[in-house]
Amino acid sequence: MNLPAEAPIFADLPGDIAVSFEFFPPKSEKMEDQLWAAITELAPLGPRFVSVTYGAGGSTRERTHATVARIVTETSLVPAAHLTCVAASKAEIAEIADQYWEAGVRHIVALRGDPPPSDGGMFTPHPDGYANAAELVAGLRAGHDFEISVAAYPEVHPDAANAKADLDNLKRKLDAGATQAITQFFFSTDAYFRFLDQALAAGISAPILPGIMPVTSFAAIRRMSANTEIPGWMEAMFAGLDDRPGPRALVSAVVAADMCRRLYAGGVRDFHFYTLNRAEQAYAICQLLGLRPTGVDQ
Repeated sequence: MNLPAEAPIFADLPGDIAVSFEFFPPKSEKMEDQLWAAITELAPLGPRFVSVTYGAGGSTRERTHATVARIVTETSLVPAAHLTCVAASKAEIAEIADQYWEAGVRHIVALRGDPPPSDGGMFTPHPDGYANAAELVAGLRAGHDFEISVAAYPEVHPDAANAKADLDNLKRKLDAGATQAITQFFFSTDAYFRFLDQALAAGISAPILPGIMPVTSFAAIRRMSANTEIPGWMEAMFAGLDDRPGPRALVSAVVAADMCRRLYAGGVRDFHFYTLNRAEQAYAICQLLGLRPTGVDQ
């Protein structure tokens, strides 16, 4: 495509990408309306799958299952249900997995999971449960032929002894039967590409999807980024915007889209978006990357 010099930097992106979106189960009728509005708006972009999170200690188990079941019955989307090791026996997890399989779910995001605050932030395996995500993957694989995604951490999991130990753990999860990994959010493309190089050097060849988190609240990003570096330029760009949701959303979409553009330039063609049950920013980013709804010409 020959573009004039004044064309914006996104103008030549052809949209030859795959996307997926993460949602969380709603706590109220109003939140459920917001979730389904987001799903309805993003569905025409043809996501490869949509994942639904699972609260600490199984606190959203029923709501997660209800959301996933509704996606199966009311849409043509492919749901991926999160499942964790926290506060559950192997038998309980097997029962949940059986229920998902019977509901038509064929994709699980298998995670160790975050311990509830009452545990002081320390993960303690259930006496009859799985000790880690690798064991969970193996248990799920033994029960059904799920596609299984696991988590990866470009800037190292907070509980890992070091980067090598964290990579070793990722390899164990994939060797146990996981088919791909999805990263925690990050704001440095260099950190992501370094991680890919380290993973290849460690013998990991499975796809590692970048997890993209548009900023909906910079204060919340600070709280969630225990092991994720927030660049100084990003602090400056979002300064004073936490109480100005309109301008913040515009800046956030451009920042995230530019990061995706740089990932695209490095060969990435598969993106996973943490939507927080809001469609606008994820949709705008996909638009800037050249992705269009089904039936709409670019």
